[in-house]
This record gives sequence, C-alpha cells and structure tokens, in this order.
Amino acid sequence: MRKAFISPTKYVQGEDELLNLGYFVKSFGDSALLIAHPDDVQRVKAKLDATAEKFNITFVESGFKGECSREEVARLQEIAKEKGCDSTIGLGGGKAIDAAKCVAEGEALIICPTIAATDAPTSHSAVLYTPEGAFDDYAYFKQSPSVVLVDTTVIANAPTRFLVSGMGDALSTYFEARATAKSYSRVNASLPMGSREGYTPSAVSTNAALALAKLCYEMLLTDGAKAKVASDSNVVTQALENIVETNILLSGLGFESGGLAAAHAIHNGLTVLEGTHHYFHGEKVSFGTIAQLVLENAPTEELHEVMDFCLAVGLPVSLADIGVETITQEELIQVAEIACIPEESIHAMPFPITVPEVAAAIAAADRIGREYKARQEAK
Repeated sequence: MRKAFISPTKYVQGEDELLNLGYFVKSFGDSALLIAHPDDVQRVKAKLDATAEKFNITFVESGFKGECSREEVARLQEIAKEKGCDSTIGLGGGKAIDAAKCVAEGEALIICPTIAATDAPTSHSAVLYTPEGAFDDYAYFKQSPSVVLVDTTVIANAPTRFLVSGMGDALSTYFEARATAKSYSRVNASLPMGSREGYTPSAVSTNAALALAKLCYEMLLTDGAKAKVASDSNVVTQALENIVETNILLSGLGFESGGLAAAHAIHNGLTVLEGTHHYFHGEKVSFGTIAQLVLENAPTEELHEVMDFCLAVGLPVSLADIGVETITQEELIQVAEIACIPEESIHAMPFPITVPEVAAAIAAADRIGREYKARQEAK
C-alpha cells in the first residue's frame, strides 16, 4: 500500500528564538523579503533589528496589505525580484504565512508564527482569497517550509484566545487521523509537489503520522489547562512550550500526513451560519470534533473526556458557544449539505455519509454539549 508523509525541513522553538532568525536567513543569502502585518513587525521590531545586525542581513519590508490574494502575491513576488531577495519570511498569523508560501513557491521559505492559533505553519499548502476577502482556491507547493521558527516569548504575550483556538484545531487531529486510517483515505501529504502532470495523488497515512496525532491529543489533555494559565500570565512555562509544539508541530504533521475527516468538514459547513463569523477557526473545529464523535457513535467516556477538556480551557461544546443560539431544520440541512459536498474531507470517515445523518449528528452534539455543560456548571 502506498503511504506518504511530509514535514518542514527544520522546526525550531524556544524563548526569544527570533534573535536567531538572521542565522537561518544567512543560510540562503544576505536578504529576505519580510511578509508581515505592520502591527506584527512592530511587536518584534527590537528582535528583528538585533538579529539583522548580528548576522549582517537585510529584511526587505513588503508592506503586506493583509490579504493573501493572487494580486498581492504577484506584487510581493515582484518586490522580491526587484530587491534580489534570497529568501522569504512569513511572520505573523495565517494570511501573512500563506502569502509567504505563495511567494516562495516551496523555495527558501522561513515561517515565524507570532500566535499558535492554527496548525498551518508547517504545511505545504495555502489558502488564496480574493482582494475582498472571499475564498478563492487552495494552493500546494513543492515542499513544506524550509524552516519553521517559533518564538514562545512572543506567543506567550499574544492574547490567550489564540492559543486556546489552536488547541481547538489540534483537538480534532487525532480523531480525524484515526478515522482516515480506518478508511484508508488519501492524505494531503500525497498531493503533488509542484506539477501535477503524470501524478496520481493517492497515498494513505503512515503509522508515524497516526502516532504523532495521538500524542497531539495526549499533550492537550496533560498540559492544555496549565498552558492557558501561563498564557493568561504572559509567561513561558514547560506546559506552554508543550502546547505550542502541540498546536503547531504535532497538529500540523498530524493533519497533513494523518488526514482530515468530519470535524473540519462540519466546520466548513458551519461557516454558512452568520453567528459563527465572529469565532476563530479552532473554536468552530472544537464543536466539529464533538459532532464527529457523535456521528461515529464514539464511546460515552471518550465524548465526556473531550468535553471536559473543552470546558477546562474554554473551548465551545455547543452551537451557542459559537454564536448560534437557535438553528432551524433548514439551516441544519444547509450546514450538512456543505459539509457533505463530494470533495469534502467528511468522506474520509470509515462509513457511508449522508446529509440527514450529518444534520442529526450536529443537532445531537449541540444538545449533548449544552446539557453536559449545564450539569458541570451546576456541580
């Protein structure tokens, strides 16, 4: 059986690690195009100036406009060409990181997340949007980033909600990888590196990916609540270090090489509901994970364990927790229909999927979550 696994060339994490950024830039040349929101640049300017001076390198600031669109990518690539940049740096959150991936096209790419809100930094994929912010397309590149450099001091000083959202995204990793392994479904790691000509992307997950996904879940249960306390206090502890690694590395390798299933597809369906628009990706994935467990009729003990974790760190367990106080049957069906479109990851579940069953699982998960939360609060 054909299997596939993909990962960054190097992952480095630690306190004040941005002070070593110049070392990695130097491995490619003397200059790098810096793609980052001005606010993120300002947050770490002292470190950028210090590492540039120490390693005698130049950061070419791009004036990133905030949207990872085809037009913005073309503009940034032109700057990189004009200035002769030897590498590309994506610093900040998801859109700056995705824009950097698109500009670099799999070559000499350094990713520096300033929040641990998603598992995107390690992947070889990006999401393109229109200049107005609407979804455009997915893009896949020759390889994952050359370097993922994570400064935990910066992340500890970011709003805690980002870290918790990252835990919500990471929460789905094991359950989706487990389902994908059972169904022998294709994983993102099997998608073509560059040209698609003559390539059939049909490989399943490795044992290594499933093991990493399981470790991801175990680390959340062990250190998630303690990491939240550290983040609330803006300090770096071993628990925070463990959860940053969990959110970014373990979840990143787990989702791309282990596979996605119902949780992320249900997340995608939920985005049609206006109430969810003010909530982060990982917060919606958290509820999607509970819905997936209901859909597969997971053991009650496992479902309770997941909800206990969510309540301990402040993740959603019901639709009301993601801004949907009421939902009609028609809206439920609409969410389920989007989650079940032919190309969605929900079809990696190890049994046939139907729209009515998915709608029922969402409704049941909502009630289970609301009632469980009420019981726990009443204790």
